[in-house]
Amino acid sequence: MGAGKKIKHTAETAKGKVKETTGKSVGNERLIAKGKAEQIKGDVAQAGQKTKDAMKH
Repeated sequence: MGAGKKIKHTAETAKGKVKETTGKSVGNERLIAKGKAEQIKGDVAQAGQKTKDAMKH
């Protein structure tokens, strides 16, 4: 996996975690859901990239 893409996906996951935590702190269900969605999106993107890398070998 390219370092740039890995950093991007990891950052997206971390940003989602921050949104989820902030949403829990202020009681905002929409922000919690948005944060969880971003985490899932980042995790899926990382998994997809790892699969691509595995197929190259």
